Amino acid sequence: MTSARPRRSALYLPASNARAVEKARALACDVVILDLEDAVAPDAKDEARAGAVAAARAAGFGPRELVIRVNGLDTPWGEADLAAATEARPDAVLIPKVSSPDDIAAARARAPSDIPLWAMIETCAAMFRLEALGAASRHAGVAAWVIGSNDLAKEMRCALDAERAPLATALSLSLMAARAHGLTILDGVYNDIADADGLARQCAQGAALGFDGKTLIHPSQVDAANAAFSPDADAVAWARTVVTAFDAPEAVGRGVIKVEGRMVERLHLEQARRLIAVADAIEARTAG
Repeated sequence: MTSARPRRSALYLPASNARAVEKARALACDVVILDLEDAVAPDAKDEARAGAVAAARAAGFGPRELVIRVNGLDTPWGEADLAAATEARPDAVLIPKVSSPDDIAAARARAPSDIPLWAMIETCAAMFRLEALGAASRHAGVAAWVIGSNDLAKEMRCALDAERAPLATALSLSLMAARAHGLTILDGVYNDIADADGLARQCAQGAALGFDGKTLIHPSQVDAANAAFSPDADAVAWARTVVTAFDAPEAVGRGVIKVEGRMVERLHLEQARRLIAVADAIEARTAG
């Protein structure tokens, strides 16, 4: 079962930009991803690595999860990135371009077992190994997958607009594989920072598909993601009604009960409890 921890908005920031990282400590995002990969030029990789380590050690991110995205192990910077990131002990380390179970095993072999790993699903090869990747992820302590829609679209040579029709199959299959193995999964980024309407449509699409949240490239996108991936108030109220009904003495041992005229199965009880847990966590974070 995926975590009830809110991960509605995961903001990428170049770890070489100390000013942006400092501002992130006060943003409303659920996750801060300090990026050593795509957002950092080759001649700034060492500076970014040092900045990420310093930020992780300084802490001060409050309830936000802090994740460091390293460069791939097949690059000149990957080994040093992973060693430095795990030593800094963020909440997780994000591994890019995971295409096979061997990629997950290689990362885990170099990272302490108590450091959660996240994996980028962003290659065509990964799409044909999703079941194996899911099993390997669960075995290796990978807590979440992140869709890399830009890299995937680049490999596919397809158009990438707000509706993302060419990626529909990849998004759905990735989500199903993640759910089959109890993983959190975050949607890819929306590139047009100025297009608030397109962002809102894509956030709504991702939420409707079932993603837990969305990765972002600019602080101005945080509010839209938080709104789209927060549980609907009516849905939370109904979930509380379902839990109360199943907790009643007359419902003990029953697989199906009638709640306010609707037939509700026990499988809906787990969904209701998770929805409530997410809503309560968001409320606690907002109050804090």
